[in-house]
Amino acid sequence: MMKELSCIEAAKAVNGTFFGSEDAGEVNIEGVVTDSRKMKKNWLYVAIVGERVDGHSFIPQVLENGAACVISEQKLNGLEPYILVENTQQALKDLAEYYRKKLDVTVIGITGSVGKTSTKEMIATVLSQKYCVQKTAGNFNNEIGLPLTVFTIGTEHEIAILEMGISDFGEMHRLSKIARPDYMVITNIGQCHLENLKSRDGILKAKTECFDYMDDSAKVILNGDDDKLSSISAVHGNSPYFFSIENTSCHAYASDIQNLQLYGSNCRIHLDVDGKKEAFDVHVPLSGNHMVMNAVAAALVGQLLGLDANQIATGISKAEAMDGRGKMIQTAKYTLIDSCYNANPKAMKAELDLLAYANTRKVALLGDMLELGVAEKELHYDVGNYAATKALDVVICIGSLSEYTAKGAMESQKEKESPVVYYFKDKPAFMKEADRILKQDDTILIKASNGSGFKEILTFLKEGS
Repeated sequence: MMKELSCIEAAKAVNGTFFGSEDAGEVNIEGVVTDSRKMKKNWLYVAIVGERVDGHSFIPQVLENGAACVISEQKLNGLEPYILVENTQQALKDLAEYYRKKLDVTVIGITGSVGKTSTKEMIATVLSQKYCVQKTAGNFNNEIGLPLTVFTIGTEHEIAILEMGISDFGEMHRLSKIARPDYMVITNIGQCHLENLKSRDGILKAKTECFDYMDDSAKVILNGDDDKLSSISAVHGNSPYFFSIENTSCHAYASDIQNLQLYGSNCRIHLDVDGKKEAFDVHVPLSGNHMVMNAVAAALVGQLLGLDANQIATGISKAEAMDGRGKMIQTAKYTLIDSCYNANPKAMKAELDLLAYANTRKVALLGDMLELGVAEKELHYDVGNYAATKALDVVICIGSLSEYTAKGAMESQKEKESPVVYYFKDKPAFMKEADRILKQDDTILIKASNGSGFKEILTFLKEGS
């Protein structure tokens, strides 16, 4: 349940003008949406002007459906109650910032180039062993998604885990102003959004804007194996906490890692936090060393928030993959690794490492990695080159940029018999040839940036099984 927030109070929070009766102004808002299809009685509707749709056109409909109020950039003749503002997107952020300050909840922010969502899920599963947790749903991590997530934090929640994603300078500053994290986790500094951020140093600068609205008592948790993050010695005068795969000098690390191929890993996690040392065995049900790293990060956050070893280990063992992020799908014909939500060079290589564990024929179905900037061709070529070293059977590259992935794989492969490399200009061209290339019981990794639309290929392969 949302913390009490009346329509008139919301108007003041966004510096808007309220139009409506006194009784309407006292109605408490029970939810906030920007999508009219999700409207419920006594919810607030914020009319956003999008690239294809102007949310103002749905105002009569949401008021008829019982909206407590709407926020509008336009004067509404004969339609009340509403709050008139200059910019509804800014009003959404201002209201979320105001609401966050009303909440008595511990906020954990999560950012990084790779692994934000899987780390968020792992931390949420661990902390749920002790606390009532709310978390970012799906990819609601930008300047519209984050405010909407904040409004889902209710009086029953003790912990809120907020994913924070950016593509340019200044965005993280604005997200931090809303979220005001008490704990901040950064997974890594990779090669995402290079079009705007130019270099890993630019990414580091943009990501660490998340510290801007953390107070002196807040705690920062960083990847100690990342060369950029490990160089951070203090935030607001306090030393960060570091997590690692095997670096024993970090506050949290893993040892005795036993790879169970596609069925996860067993390992021993060591914690040394503020004078408290402990070590315990865990089963990580998700495959790859990057998932072990996520588990170590979650263990560190868990100990900082007072969980014991049993609670942490139990939480890690219950972690599940999300759609599009390495989820295993068994069909009658194939084993599919659904990783088609997003892609960048580091994530591509991690998923190729995972595919190499399969004990069947191994097929990498790779698409374009977007927003990589001027080095995009070289980065695709490098991924192809890497794929050819992983003892795969088939590498299929689809998309204009993926032509360079195919070239990298072919030139690295040279005279070796495998992998067999195929290149297709687009998805329909591949789907015409799929039955000829793929075989019964293949394990197939499907990996591309979301904008490449590889969910279409995933659906095609599932339905064709």
